[in-house]
Amino acid sequence: MSPFAIALREFRGVRQLRQSDAAELLECEQTYVSALELGVKGPPPVEFVDRVVHAFDLDEASEKLLRDEHLASQRRMVIPADAPESVYRFFNELRQQIDRLHPAQIELMLIALRFPRDIAVAPVQVKRLRRRVLEKVVAYEKG
Repeated sequence: MSPFAIALREFRGVRQLRQSDAAELLECEQTYVSALELGVKGPPPVEFVDRVVHAFDLDEASEKLLRDEHLASQRRMVIPADAPESVYRFFNELRQQIDRLHPAQIELMLIALRFPRDIAVAPVQVKRLRRRVLEKVVAYEKG
């Protein structure tokens, strides 16, 4: 399920709203709210997110969380036209395998993507992250 779907469901739940009640507040169909919460629909337009923020009267921190989750739920990516061939090949491999990735593969890719940021902050953490990933792989294979 997408991060936005989870956040929308949680915000609705905190307000103890049924999907039909939320749909009325958001001026949409109950089936649309359901599809969003199940992740059947991709993330909605930004205008819908604005309506959620207003209708649910979200505070600043909750609004930031919702908007971050909306961004994290995007399903389409565009490769810059001037990207090197290696980027195209990487994305092609990822596209072909995205639904079959082992959790450890995902964790390793995240570590690699965050590496420049993490190494600048605390080089020792990289070793801990690597150890945690290996522990997850072992635990996954055992269980």
